[in-house]
Amino acid sequence: MSEIDTVRVALGARAYDIRIGAGAIAQAGALIAPLLTRPRLAILTEERVAALHLPALEVGLAAAGIATVALALPAGEATKGWRGLETAVEWLIAERVGRDDLVAAFGGGVIGDLGGFAAAILRRGVGFVQVPTTLLAQVDSSVGGKTGINSPRGKNLIGAFHQPRLVLADIGLLASLAPRDFLAGYGEVVKYGLLGDATFFTWLEAHGPALAAGDAVARVHAIRRCCEMKAGIVARDETEQGERALLNLGHTFGHALEAATGYSARLLHGEGVAIGCALAFEVSAALGLCPQEAPSRVGAHLAAMGMKRRLADIPGDLPDADGLLALMEQDKKVRGGRIAFVLARDIGATYVEPDADLGVVRQVLAEALAGRA
Repeated sequence: MSEIDTVRVALGARAYDIRIGAGAIAQAGALIAPLLTRPRLAILTEERVAALHLPALEVGLAAAGIATVALALPAGEATKGWRGLETAVEWLIAERVGRDDLVAAFGGGVIGDLGGFAAAILRRGVGFVQVPTTLLAQVDSSVGGKTGINSPRGKNLIGAFHQPRLVLADIGLLASLAPRDFLAGYGEVVKYGLLGDATFFTWLEAHGPALAAGDAVARVHAIRRCCEMKAGIVARDETEQGERALLNLGHTFGHALEAATGYSARLLHGEGVAIGCALAFEVSAALGLCPQEAPSRVGAHLAAMGMKRRLADIPGDLPDADGLLALMEQDKKVRGGRIAFVLARDIGATYVEPDADLGVVRQVLAEALAGRA
């Protein structure tokens, strides 16, 4: 049996474990069975993941005598909307999933968010487990209980806090990711170093290429560190009244860019986060909050990893600076009509600024857009 690392999310009676390691889904039955009231699990997944990995998960569950039913939704961000939610919930009802049953969300961030929200609203709350299959989901979206869907007016505007009972992160599944998808997830990995652990960012500068190339030890270390940081923040601020807002570093910019590109393949979520982190550091330097070396170092690392890091890296048309700011005003983190930005005093030292100078933000965006010419 492969060694599995454990990170605990300490939420009192709702505490749960994040289990991290290669071959974890082979142990899914043994890990999930204690959470079940009957040996049956409803699995929400998506078509690509189902074709690649669903049989292995079913074998792991069957080893513990757990029967399964599964629904595979279309892959892609477009599924994370009202129609996809309705399909998932109606299927769960048809399968007679009860309040004492569990739902498994088996996929990347789209399925994790949608599946968790479906569980949150089904029969006023059904338990669920996260089985994330992408780097982005393993380090971020599967942990912490944020679930939801997108609105045409913005990302993640409809949702609920609903904590999973277990997160099962099998790093072996990452080998099936396309390089672009893996690097998009790495945008969330970098975010953790930038927001609160300068030592981890320095480690990423040294080991990021090996991690991307498939080094299993490096991958476990990075995923565990991200999960440790998020677990600690969630335990202290579950519903984002304070510290948890730091996890939105890069997301105010990134979500606006995703909306501007129609939640399409032009820009993946993690790519938007990486570009957003770079912009957040550029704004921070322009405001005199951090040394210019900081955004330069962020950009250099993203470039060294072969990642999108500038607005110039996004194909197709984009709104002007005022248009992007208008999209940011729809962000769920807006308070009192003001856009709250996560800004930086240095790498590893960030804070929430509720009253940033929008003139400076507009100027940074305008200069970045001019670089697309």
